[in-house]
Amino acid sequence: MLDDASSPTPQAVTVAGSTAAHRLQPLLHDLVSTVLAPTVALSGGDGQIRPAGVQGVFHADSRALSQATLTIDGREPEAVGHAPQGPGATRFVTLARWLGDPVPDPTVRIERFRQVVPGGMEERVEIVSSATVPVTAVVSLEVGCDFAPIEVVKSGGDTAEAAPERTAPGEISWRSGGVRVAVTGTGARAEATEPTEVTGSAESTGYGRTGFLRWPVELAPRGRVTLSWRVEVRDPQAVVTAPDRPAEWAVGEGEPRVVTTDHRLGRLFEQSMDDLRSLRLAETAAPGDAFLGAGVPWFLTLFGRDSIWAARMLLPLGTELAMGTLRVLARRQGTKIDPGSGEAPGKIMHELRRHDFAVEGNNLYLPAAYYGTIDATPLWIGLLHDAWRWGAPAGEIAALLPHLEAALGWLGGPADPDGDGFVEYVDTSGRGLANQGWKDSGDALRFHDGRRAQPPIALVEVQGYAHQAARQGADLLEAFGLPGAARWREHAAALAERFRARFWVDGPRGRFPALALDRDKRPVDALTSNIGHLLGTGLLTAAEEARIADLLVSPEMAGGFGLRTMSADAGGFSPLSYHCGSIWAHDTAIVVAGLARAGFATHAATLAEGLLAAGETFGYRLPELYGGDDRAALGRPVPYPAACRPQAWSAAAAVTVVHAALGLYPDVPGGRLLLRPLAGAPLGAVSVRGLRVAGAEVSAAVDRGGEVVVTGLPAGISTERAST
Repeated sequence: MLDDASSPTPQAVTVAGSTAAHRLQPLLHDLVSTVLAPTVALSGGDGQIRPAGVQGVFHADSRALSQATLTIDGREPEAVGHAPQGPGATRFVTLARWLGDPVPDPTVRIERFRQVVPGGMEERVEIVSSATVPVTAVVSLEVGCDFAPIEVVKSGGDTAEAAPERTAPGEISWRSGGVRVAVTGTGARAEATEPTEVTGSAESTGYGRTGFLRWPVELAPRGRVTLSWRVEVRDPQAVVTAPDRPAEWAVGEGEPRVVTTDHRLGRLFEQSMDDLRSLRLAETAAPGDAFLGAGVPWFLTLFGRDSIWAARMLLPLGTELAMGTLRVLARRQGTKIDPGSGEAPGKIMHELRRHDFAVEGNNLYLPAAYYGTIDATPLWIGLLHDAWRWGAPAGEIAALLPHLEAALGWLGGPADPDGDGFVEYVDTSGRGLANQGWKDSGDALRFHDGRRAQPPIALVEVQGYAHQAARQGADLLEAFGLPGAARWREHAAALAERFRARFWVDGPRGRFPALALDRDKRPVDALTSNIGHLLGTGLLTAAEEARIADLLVSPEMAGGFGLRTMSADAGGFSPLSYHCGSIWAHDTAIVVAGLARAGFATHAATLAEGLLAAGETFGYRLPELYGGDDRAALGRPVPYPAACRPQAWSAAAAVTVVHAALGLYPDVPGGRLLLRPLAGAPLGAVSVRGLRVAGAEVSAAVDRGGEVVVTGLPAGISTERAST
C-alpha cells in the first residue's frame, strides 16, 4: 500500500552530475516505533527524537513533536540497547561515560521508559549511578513542534518549526488551528529559544524555534534520580480515535497464549498480539466500532483492504473486530458515481484521512474519503460471510444485509465497466492511484519481459475474490431468506468459465494463471504471488490448485524468507522493489492459509518457515515487507528501508500461521467445526488457548503426530475430521 508516492523518495537531495533535485522518502527500517493508536513515537535506537526524516510524535496524521533530544551537560548519552515493553511502551538504555568514576566500566546509566497513550506520550528518565563519587549534572530536553501533515513528511516536503504559543513554569506549548500540543516536565524549568536561521543543512527550512526543559541533578554515590515529562495533544479535527473498550481477545483470563515446540512461532505470536492491540482504532464519531489501522507511520488510519484482511485473519480470536470493521466501512459505503474520489454505489472505500491527501511534486491527489480500490468490496463480502461462519451474532449480520446487497450490486455492475465479465479498474481522474489492487505501486504490474501493463486492468486475484464473494453472498442471502442466491451462484460459475479460458498462460515451468489482463485483454504473463490468493476461492479445480501450489514453492518464488511477490526469473524482478520481488508477510500468510486449507501441508510449512526465520531477525515484529534476496545471499532478509513497522496485516500473519497449523474451520450456523490440521505437524506441536468460536473461549492443541484436540466449544457445535 503505497498511495503511489511510490519510491522511497524527505529531504531535498541533489543528485551528482545533475542540476535537478528530487525528494527522498524518509527511511524507517532503523527507527524504533512506540505506538498506541492513534498516536505514535518514532525515534532512534537511543530514544532520541531528532529533527530529521520521519522522527517525531505523530497523532492522527499530523506530527505533534518534531524533536525531543535529551542531553546531559550538553552531551548526548550513548546508546547500548532498547526493547519493547508491551503495547505502546519501549525502554531505552544509554550511558554517560564521561560522568562518574574514571574507570573502564560505565558508572552512570540512563534509562528512558516511554509510554505512548492515545493523544500523548509520557516518559520516565531514570539516571542510575554506581560511582563511588557524587555526580552533578544538568539534564536538558530540547523539544520542537512543526505540525507537519503525514503526507508532507512522507514525500520529503519542507517543514518549519512552529513558535511556542507560550512558556509557563514547566510547560511549553504550541497551537495551530484547533490543535494544541503541550510539553510538561515535572520539576523542570522551561525555556524557549529565539528564532534563528538554520543553515548548512540539506534539510534546512529557514527558521525554527525550539524549547528546553532543564533539570539540575545531584546523585550521591550509588544514587539514582527519576525525571518525568509528557506531551499532550488536543486535536478536535482528528477523524480517528482510540476505541472505547479493550480488544475482545485481551480481556480477562481468555487472552490468547501459544505454546509451541518451535519457540519462534510462540514469540512471533506474542509480539504480534501486542502490536495488534496497539493498532486498534475507531472513528471519532463511533468509538464503539473498532478496526485496525493499517500501519505505522504512513497508514495509521482506516484502510478498506488492509483493515478487512487484518480482521479476517484475526477471526480465530473472535468476531468483534470483524463486525466493527464491517460496520465502519458500511457507514461509508458508496452511494453515487464520483470519478474524483472513485466512489460508486455499493463500493467499499479505500482510505480515510483528516483532509485531502496531496503529495508535493507528485500528481497524486486523494480526497479525504477515497474509494480507489478494486478489491475492498468483494473482500468486505468475504469478511461478512466468514464472521457469520465463526459465530457473529445473527442480528448483527442481519443489520448489514442491505449493505451486502449493495456490494453485490456493485460487483455485478460498476465493477465491470466494459461488460466483458471481469472485475477491472482504471483511474479516470488521472490523479488517483494508477493501480488499485493490493499491489498499488505504479510499476507493480509487469509482463514476464518487464514491460508495464496498461489499464484498464483485470487482476487475477480480484477475479478469485469476486467469485468467492458471489458464492458467499449467495449463501448469506439464502440463509437469511432474501432473494437472489441463484443469480449470484450463476454469476460465479460464469466467471470461473471465462477465467479458465482467458487467464491461463504457458511459462518456463508450465501453465499458470497470468497476473492480469491488460487494456487490450492480453494476459500479463509474469508469475507472481497473486495467484496464491486464488486458493480457496472456488475458482480453481483441485488439479489447478495443485499446479499453483507447486509453482508457489519453486526456488524462483520461495527462495527467500517467504513468498516473493514476483518470480526471480521475471524481467521486472528486483528484490527491493515494492511489489516486484520483495516479500510481504501478509501475502505469504494468505497463501499459507490457502495451501493449508487445500491440504498442501508441506507447501504451507515451507512458506511459513520463511516467515518464522524472518520474524526472528526482525525481533519478532514483522515489517510491512522486506527484500526478496536468496537466503544464501546474507543469511537473513534485507530490510526494505521505508517499510511500515508495526503493520496490521503483517502482525496478523502470526495468527494465520497458528490457525493453519491447528486447522479449525467453523460453520457455526451449520453446527459443526471442521478439523484439518497440517498433516504430519510440520510446524511441530502447537497448543493455543484464548481462541473464540461463537463467543466461547476455546482451546486447541495439535501434537507431533498431527492429531488435534479442541475443548470449550459451545453447545450445539460438533467436530468433524476433514478427509485427506
